[in-house]
Amino acid sequence: MGDGLDKKRRVILVTDGDRIAQRAVEIAARNVGARCISRSAGNPTRQSGRELVKLIKEAPLDPVVVMLDDRGFNGPGRGESALAYIAGHPDIQVLGVLAVASNTETDCGCRVNASVTKTGEVIGGPVDKWGLPDQDLLKGDTTEVLDSLKLPFVIGIGDIGKMDRADAAEKGAPLTTKALQTILERSGFNVVGQKKQENSR
Repeated sequence: MGDGLDKKRRVILVTDGDRIAQRAVEIAARNVGARCISRSAGNPTRQSGRELVKLIKEAPLDPVVVMLDDRGFNGPGRGESALAYIAGHPDIQVLGVLAVASNTETDCGCRVNASVTKTGEVIGGPVDKWGLPDQDLLKGDTTEVLDSLKLPFVIGIGDIGKMDRADAAEKGAPLTTKALQTILERSGFNVVGQKKQENSR
């Protein structure tokens, strides 16, 4: 890789940020060797895209997991605006997006490359908030902007940290962990190799 790409920070974006989701994402990020920016959590997202990019650049290692949340706002909200800013930033390489399904009044949704179901299966279509296979589009309150962005991989998931406790933080957030692992595998990012490099310094 060239010097320009080497300077980019590798990021995974998660379209949820409430307290339960935060606990699950923090645990899942740790499980896969990623660094979670806990300050990005919020319902809705509090920081601007510019502020979040600054936090990403301050993180000690890649990949960096960032949470973004619109709190059910119909139309582009703070979470989606920040997500679009991060995805388009020249110093950021988005490895993938974890698109979280939710109850939403909008008819809009986003296309996904794959989804993790409530039983931990990776399927080719979307799921609903309970982690059950759904039709056509994944519907969530911070997902409407995803189709308009150039994203390498979007994986759907139900309500993070919930789904009838199938993804509970106390159980190690196995479904969120599976989703992050899938993003890393599809992106070719080598967390193990990076850990060895970090430990050798």
